[in-house]
Amino acid sequence: MYLFRLGKLQIKTGKEMNMTLDRLEKATLGAGCFWCVEAVFQRLKGVKGVVSGYTGGKVPNPTYREICSGLTGHAEVAQITFDPEEVSFEQILEVFWRTHDPTTLNRQGADVGTQYRSAIFYHDDAQKEIAEASKSKTDASDLWANPIVTEISPLPKFYVAEDYHQNYYNENPGQTYCSLVIAPKLAKFFRDFKHLVAEEN
Repeated sequence: MYLFRLGKLQIKTGKEMNMTLDRLEKATLGAGCFWCVEAVFQRLKGVKGVVSGYTGGKVPNPTYREICSGLTGHAEVAQITFDPEEVSFEQILEVFWRTHDPTTLNRQGADVGTQYRSAIFYHDDAQKEIAEASKSKTDASDLWANPIVTEISPLPKFYVAEDYHQNYYNENPGQTYCSLVIAPKLAKFFRDFKHLVAEEN
């Protein structure tokens, strides 16, 4: 339902479509409120879809209300479907490190709780290796003054969030949280990653 973004779908048929779908990969990232993460990565070139959801906990089929309790163990995440021929996992992580604060434990700004933790849930051993190397490189740089506390863990079951969370910023740009929190993140993304912005943006 949410695989392709509006304005991004190119009609392909038969073998060409199958080849395109076969090479698509997924990245699952937690960086605070999933509305923020979704909005940023929807604007990254090579991204074919972003789904907001929950993962990392033990409670099956969690609801948003349960997530907000901070007791499920789940994190709010965005699952990103991307074409590695257009954007690499390394580049996705570069955007990840710069569009949230990975040094604050279980917190992003005023959003506090384990559900808002910084996390990379890897899909395979290759992603694990890339994520660990990227974290070490970024931690050794002068990007952040404090140590990075981002969790790097294998992806357990991913649960899609309720429909009203999907495509949230695009459908609610005037909402207070969107204008005060998400819009500045997008401005930073557009400023720092001009070379990676999707063409329609």
